[in-house]
Amino acid sequence: MNLISIGGSDPSSGAGIQSDVKAFDSLNAYGLTVITAITSQNTTNFGIVQPASKKILDDQLKSLFSDFTIDGIKIGMVYNSEIIRTIHYHLKQLSIPIIIDPVIKSTTGGILLQNSAISDFKKYLIPLAKVITPNKFEAEIISNKKITSKKSLEKAAETILDMNVEGVVITGLEFEKNEISDFIKTKTIQEYITDKKIDKLNHGSGCNYSASMLVELVKGKSIQESALFAHKFTLNSIKESQKIGKGIAITKIKKDETFLELSKAISQFTQIKNISDRIPECQTNFVFSKKNPRTEKDVLGVSGRIVKAGSKVIQAGELEFGASKHVAKAVLTINEKYPQILSGINLKLEKETITKLEKKGFMVKEYDRTKEPKNLKTKEGYSIRWGINEALRETTSPPDAIYHQGDFGKEPMILIFGNSPSEIIDKITKLFL
Repeated sequence: MNLISIGGSDPSSGAGIQSDVKAFDSLNAYGLTVITAITSQNTTNFGIVQPASKKILDDQLKSLFSDFTIDGIKIGMVYNSEIIRTIHYHLKQLSIPIIIDPVIKSTTGGILLQNSAISDFKKYLIPLAKVITPNKFEAEIISNKKITSKKSLEKAAETILDMNVEGVVITGLEFEKNEISDFIKTKTIQEYITDKKIDKLNHGSGCNYSASMLVELVKGKSIQESALFAHKFTLNSIKESQKIGKGIAITKIKKDETFLELSKAISQFTQIKNISDRIPECQTNFVFSKKNPRTEKDVLGVSGRIVKAGSKVIQAGELEFGASKHVAKAVLTINEKYPQILSGINLKLEKETITKLEKKGFMVKEYDRTKEPKNLKTKEGYSIRWGINEALRETTSPPDAIYHQGDFGKEPMILIFGNSPSEIIDKITKLFL
């Protein structure tokens, strides 16, 4: 997933394009950048703004679109009308998700959008967006309506929605003591997302919200689903915020170690020489479970699987909890008896693989799919559970691999298990290198 952050440079990395790149990376997206302005700011004060020229802005946009497939765009600080019109020229024909975070004033007081540019902002940028994510102050400026109640908030959102945008999410609202809310408005939805307020003045939460929401929109999630994810993501970044400088705290994104380890292992797997020969017709998934998993939603996998592309192997999809059914079900089943087993991968069954596993001293178990009870074959998800349990009969320690020879319409398969993705990579490396 390639995402562009169009916005200002914040040398403190608390907000702006630096913040977006960190957020994108934490969500396994690749962040590209187009700088609209260079700011001098830190955690205590705001210095000056040097806007990018039309020439360099043009060239940045051309260089990215000529080289990369772009899946989504976030627009933050745009500062003046020339920048706004230049961005509009390059993006007006696109049909990918665009999210606008209307940055008007920094947390430390800097002006990030000139008053003279607000009219062009409404005319040229907002209609490009699928979603716009202003805070209360920004929503008041854009809608030209004072927000003092839920009723006036809804009218302001309706006004912005009428600017030809699909969805409006007004963030950081405080209508009740010790509560923080985001308000979602589309043509069919009007909803509040509310949580307990985290009493921490911070820098970067707005950027985290819009960046994480873009990732979800690109995945095909609805505005409502994406907003809920962004709300939780942002609250977590505020909880983890740290006072790095002398002033306000900077939000911090705590990346799930499960993502980090599985992502690293998949990268290593795809680089193994001739590993494409081991990919079955149904393709491969590589999963890693949380501890004490209950359902497939606790198991991280590849949404589009790991696929063979000529002589190469690529990860075709994002890492998501609940993305795998079959390999996740196998891990869940073996985990019930052996809780230390949290990871698994499926590979093409070959006699050579079984022989190598046994010669290397690995424990290998088999089950016969043709003996599966007929009443289970027609039930979704039961076949794998039955097969793994069959293979685990009379075992006193977890097997390294379980395989079956297939059945009518079912491809022969081998599953390799481990305590972690890195342990599975070690096993595969010993087999095929």
